[in-house]
Amino acid sequence: MPTLLLIRHGENDYLKKNKIPGRLPGIHLNTRGRQQAAELARTLSPLPIKALYSSPLERAVETAEPLSQSLGLEIQLRPDLTDTDVGAWEGRSWKVLGRTRLWKVIQETPSQFQFPGGETFVQTQLRIVRTLDAIARAHTDELIAVVFHADPIKMAVAHYLGLPLDNFQQLTAHTGSVTILKMDGSFVKLLALNLMPPFSFPD
Repeated sequence: MPTLLLIRHGENDYLKKNKIPGRLPGIHLNTRGRQQAAELARTLSPLPIKALYSSPLERAVETAEPLSQSLGLEIQLRPDLTDTDVGAWEGRSWKVLGRTRLWKVIQETPSQFQFPGGETFVQTQLRIVRTLDAIARAHTDELIAVVFHADPIKMAVAHYLGLPLDNFQQLTAHTGSVTILKMDGSFVKLLALNLMPPFSFPD
């Protein structure tokens, strides 16, 4: 039964400015984000982590790097762990979009929404779950770290807990947080949600 540490990347200036980063290249951790990455490494490096996976986007890789160095593990990039494809909304302001009629759909019935020129939430969830399932199958009774993005983490948790996709926005994954899933085939146990380092690993 592998255990997955789902780690959200650290803070970046796009988030501070309330802009949607999507898959834009060149978005790096800011000072606070680098501090969060270092704190994650200090908290998690004593654990017997056997593999480290990451989204290929810079903010995720930069979050994984201190942990990689502490553990002596290679960062294994998985393109399907990347953030949601928000299409034409990349770089736009959440505050501006929040005044549109589409915002209500995103918040209340995201299963019915598709980003203009991008993915549906259904497609994102399916992509992420398939990737996490493949990672889990590759590791038996091991602790695995996976660094990626907020909405994909929340959608994965919703799937494994049997929550409707329309409820995933009720979950939280702050920057630099750790969510822990214990995988046993079709049975998945949520050990922790949105832990902020430093913390003790739950039994």
